[in-house]
Amino acid sequence: MPSPRRAALTTALTLLMTTTAATADPVLLAVPEDPTVAFKVWFKTGSQDDPPGKEGLAYLTGQMLSEGSTTANSYEEVLRKLYPMAAGYSVRVDREMTTVSGRTHRDNLEPYFALLTDAYLKPAWKAEDFERVKSSTLNFLEKTLRYAQDEELGKAALYGAVFAGTRYAHPPQGTVAGLKAITLDDVKRFYAEHYTRGNAVVALGGSYPQGLVERFEGTLAKLPEGSAKPAAAPAPRAIEGRQVVLVQKPGGDASISFGFPLDVTRGEPDYTPLFLANSWLGEHRNSSSHLYQVIRETRGLNYGDYSYVEAFVEGGQRQQPPPNTPRSRQLFEVWIRTLPNNQAVFALRAALREVQNLIEGGMTQEEFELTRGFLKKYSLHYAETTQDRLGYAIDDRFYGVPAPGHLALFQTKLDQLTREQVNAALKKHLQLGNLQIAIVTGDAEGLKKALVSGAPTPITYPSEKPAEVVEEDKSIASYPLGIAEGAVVIVPVDQMFETGAAPAAAAKP
Repeated sequence: MPSPRRAALTTALTLLMTTTAATADPVLLAVPEDPTVAFKVWFKTGSQDDPPGKEGLAYLTGQMLSEGSTTANSYEEVLRKLYPMAAGYSVRVDREMTTVSGRTHRDNLEPYFALLTDAYLKPAWKAEDFERVKSSTLNFLEKTLRYAQDEELGKAALYGAVFAGTRYAHPPQGTVAGLKAITLDDVKRFYAEHYTRGNAVVALGGSYPQGLVERFEGTLAKLPEGSAKPAAAPAPRAIEGRQVVLVQKPGGDASISFGFPLDVTRGEPDYTPLFLANSWLGEHRNSSSHLYQVIRETRGLNYGDYSYVEAFVEGGQRQQPPPNTPRSRQLFEVWIRTLPNNQAVFALRAALREVQNLIEGGMTQEEFELTRGFLKKYSLHYAETTQDRLGYAIDDRFYGVPAPGHLALFQTKLDQLTREQVNAALKKHLQLGNLQIAIVTGDAEGLKKALVSGAPTPITYPSEKPAEVVEEDKSIASYPLGIAEGAVVIVPVDQMFETGAAPAAAAKP
């Protein structure tokens, strides 16, 4: 059962989403010095709206708009007309938000505007486009995600276990069985139900001319009739103790993710304190962060070790997270990149130990000041383009962040933050007693035995290490795991994302 705090937050977020759903004012970001015009249309729908048994319907619908024909042009003709403009458009489908995004030079505004608006107003729903998009999505789940992206596979396994039984459980791309069950008529119905006038908001940025806002907003009148249908925030099961999902991938090394649901989202008072502490602990792809130093730099076990307090999609391909992936329920998550199977338990212990030390000991004043100074500068790179800043402005609307918006307020809040607030937030929101662990591995049975036994897992190195490292390794190798045999489930990789059902152990209430 969700905690009283979580239930209250769920109710508040639902009310907030209902309020914003009724507010169709455009999101505007005028940048006169930018010679381009950035467009976005936010549809308040996502993979959480997939009907049971047809997981992937929201994703296929979105991709049919970005990679399909319109009634005016075939998909090939669309690409041919966009090419000389050096422009394009795309659709991102996340769990709660779908965004149509495009950008063009203002000199090409008129022909581009016609192509972009046709994409979401006049889809042709051609059978050949549907079969191509559906086949590509199935290939991603069955081949790419299962066999070519171990780190993303581990993170998806973590999400599936933590959010088992909720609308967040499956990836936005869906499930294999769900995709196979979807028909073109299903896509048409989903579009008619969710791509409606009351469910859409336009956003415009850059050097757009006078009158374009009204024209762009006016396109929404051509969408199907319908009001917004906000969904309640997912209420994940209570994790009892330390639960483990091992994804058995023949010949695979170990990729580790662990975490638990987090009741803090962007705009709330404890968000900035947790964000700062997390940056010190495991800033994405940053070699100065603590986990990176302990596991990669000092011991050379893998490529990188990171942590997160909100969703970071496509982390293997990005330095910064993309906008327009907001969630009303987040995770605290640690991501340990691929390493040999025989070093996996040691690396897991090392990461758990460092998180525990942070919770119990907090940050020092020096660590706090250094991280705050780093974030003051580094956060300037979160949205370097008008398109990204426009995306953040949409996310501000989703989270209810007031003007001047998250990017500007973040700087102010950093200035006002104290070390005591950070350490208090750590103790309040982070814990390791009830934890979900997901590991992709080529030795699931061996790893299960090592995890359940609790026996020390000493490590050796190809070259000599300093005495202080060797001594600390003894503490890491014997760090208590507290994992019961019944808390571990093994899932063959070819069964991942097959259906919307959760692994047996992860599904326990």
